[in-house]
Amino acid sequence: MTYLAMFHWGWLLGAFLIGFCTGWIAVVYRGRPVSRAWIQRLSVIAVVVVGIAIAKVVPGRFGYWLDLGLALLAFYLVGCAIGSWLRDIVVVRQQARST
Repeated sequence: MTYLAMFHWGWLLGAFLIGFCTGWIAVVYRGRPVSRAWIQRLSVIAVVVVGIAIAKVVPGRFGYWLDLGLALLAFYLVGCAIGSWLRDIVVVRQQARST
C-alpha cells in the first residue's frame, strides 16, 4: 500500500478532489431510500472484496489493480463525505443569516 500511495499520489489526490467537488455540488435529493436488503448485500460484497485484497488472494497485475481501485474508491468516498459535510455547514450558516 505504501508503494501505491507513493507512486500514485497524484491519482489518489485527483480522486479525492473529484469526490470533494462531487460532494460539494451534489444536490440533496430525498427520493426513495435504498432498501435494507440492498444495503446488506452491498455491504457483504464490499467486505468480501476488501477481504480478498487484504488476504492477497488475487495475484499479480489484477491484484495490483484491485488494490489501486479500492484505494481510489476510498479516497473518492472520503472526498465526497468531506465535500458534502462542508457544503452542509455553509448552507446552514447562510440560512441562519437570512432568517
